[in-house]
Amino acid sequence: MRPLVVSIGTVSLATVGVAMSLALRPDRISVPPSMSELAGRNTDIAFFETRAARDPRGAADRAFLAGLYLQRARETGAYADFVRAESTARAALAIRPDRNTRALLALASSLLGQHRFAEARAWAESLVAATPEGIGARALLGEIQLELGDYDAAGRTFGSLAGDAANLAVAPRLARWAEIRGRPDEAHALLVQARSDALRRVDLPREQIAWFQLRVADLALRFGRFGEADRALVAGLRAEPGDFRLLAARTRLMALRGRWRAALRWGARAEAAGADIATLALLGDVWAARGDGGRARSYWAKAEQSARDKPEPYNRQWSLFRLDHGIGLDSTRAILEREIGGRRDVYGWDQLAWARHLTGDRYGARAAMREALRMGTQDATVQYHAGLIALADGDRAGARAALERALAINSRFHWFQVEGARALLRAL
Repeated sequence: MRPLVVSIGTVSLATVGVAMSLALRPDRISVPPSMSELAGRNTDIAFFETRAARDPRGAADRAFLAGLYLQRARETGAYADFVRAESTARAALAIRPDRNTRALLALASSLLGQHRFAEARAWAESLVAATPEGIGARALLGEIQLELGDYDAAGRTFGSLAGDAANLAVAPRLARWAEIRGRPDEAHALLVQARSDALRRVDLPREQIAWFQLRVADLALRFGRFGEADRALVAGLRAEPGDFRLLAARTRLMALRGRWRAALRWGARAEAAGADIATLALLGDVWAARGDGGRARSYWAKAEQSARDKPEPYNRQWSLFRLDHGIGLDSTRAILEREIGGRRDVYGWDQLAWARHLTGDRYGARAAMREALRMGTQDATVQYHAGLIALADGDRAGARAALERALAINSRFHWFQVEGARALLRAL
């Protein structure tokens, strides 16, 4: 989940009337007259860069500039802006180390955006110590604890925020905590209410409105509620027609529905906006489904190149792509074995279990899968992996139960794997 700090303006938003008259072909979405939030952000950044350059002791300007870099990173997906935010926040703290909570917040958030979770946690703890009553600071810390898989600490932090679910910086994080604990209905209620609250706010930028729509759509997609996902994505794209995350989600929705041509149209828009590895890999899968192996391999190569161009720790999209496509299984497993030492969340354990399974380590796979399932997280892909791992270990009853759970959670959880799950169940 991308970090949300409403005070810096992190995620995405503006009041959207969900106009279902839009047929939602990519070429029918027009950019609203004020394309200008990003242009305005660039102007603000240039202004504060100039001010900071003129005043080498200007801590406040640098802290504010770091927040602007963060905002732009979240709007565009530009990893370089997370790095700029980090260096600028560090400069602000070097000038004024005390009572500089804005810079602390920007530093912790920028490290989180770079997946440097352990460092982000240390700075978030400093921020909480400096502002013990700060709701946003504790919410940020809880998110980082969640990403690290320190669920005991996350439970304590989120427990202290249970009464603050109406806060837009808190609700999406509480929802994610509910998801991890296998409470999707609770997560859904929190996200829908947060979206409703955001839509009533006139002070939130469109990018944040779009982000709330994206979170609702993402949850709906993972549980097979495609109509709800469709409506949320329509609304999000009304707010931010060029948002690469919304375009990627739209591509995924079309693929899950088996609408390959529509997936390619949306995927082309996502690619133009800066598609992530998962979307590039998906476009390869779509071309493979249409029988064009050359184009499929071209997109899979682009996914690999994207990972090389923008290396980052804990690149889960890249590792899952490689595992699902049989690329570099041993080296991918080695990366996951190292990473689980520093980030022990359920999805890290799931990928490690899958990697061990694919490299023939059935006992190691079973042990890792027990860790992946320990929180009761309802995720169809994890259950699918669990089913194949149980089958490889000779546990036919366990395999059948896990595959049945996968299809019960989402009967169309993947464009290809779902057919494999059904075939296995018939065989079992």
